[in-house]
Amino acid sequence: MANEQAAESYTVEELVAVNPYNPDILNDLEGFVNDQVSNQTYNLDANLSLLRLYQFEPERLSVQIVSRILIKALMAMPGPDFSLCLFLIPEHVQMEEQFKTLIVLSHYLETARFRQFWDEASKNRNILDVVPGFEQAIQSYAIHVLSLTYQKVPRPVLAEAINIEGLALDKFLEHHIANSGWVIEKGARSQLIVLPRNEFNHPELKKNTAETVPFEHVTRIFPVLS
Repeated sequence: MANEQAAESYTVEELVAVNPYNPDILNDLEGFVNDQVSNQTYNLDANLSLLRLYQFEPERLSVQIVSRILIKALMAMPGPDFSLCLFLIPEHVQMEEQFKTLIVLSHYLETARFRQFWDEASKNRNILDVVPGFEQAIQSYAIHVLSLTYQKVPRPVLAEAINIEGLALDKFLEHHIANSGWVIEKGARSQLIVLPRNEFNHPELKKNTAETVPFEHVTRIFPVLS
């Protein structure tokens, strides 16, 4: 009882920091997952702590909570969160249909097969729609991937990657033109979306660390080497 009263005086983040392997905080961590879903926040460390506790107490594992953790991890791409979480989930649990679906979706995202991803996602709205912001997070990831390879993205390529077409795509473009520095050009067959320059789509912008070392730092090395 005293431990429960003490726990109530700490935030979930503090409980995880103090003792992430304490089974008494399992219910708090499950509630925190639901809070992340409803408030559209995210805490990977807390979610990993919960998955570890499930390993020690498999009979308390909640399939619904694990599913929500994995969906939130997908939304964190290009981070490695999904793989980190999946590693802590027992293989027999991974074989359940909803988890096999999420694993397939992660594979499509990792390989930038966005058309296949959106097709598969549309068949599994009952799994994904419980987490607000999922579609927007994946669209942001798709744009990130495109920005690594394209200087100018053809409109049909963008439409396929983010699963938006027609007037909705026009509004999406207007927003990013106003807020993200996008520019529209007329191409031979379709519009071209000029993305902001970065070191990946414009390699000449990548800094050469050897060229950025101040000369005075180099001169200090010589006495040490001699």
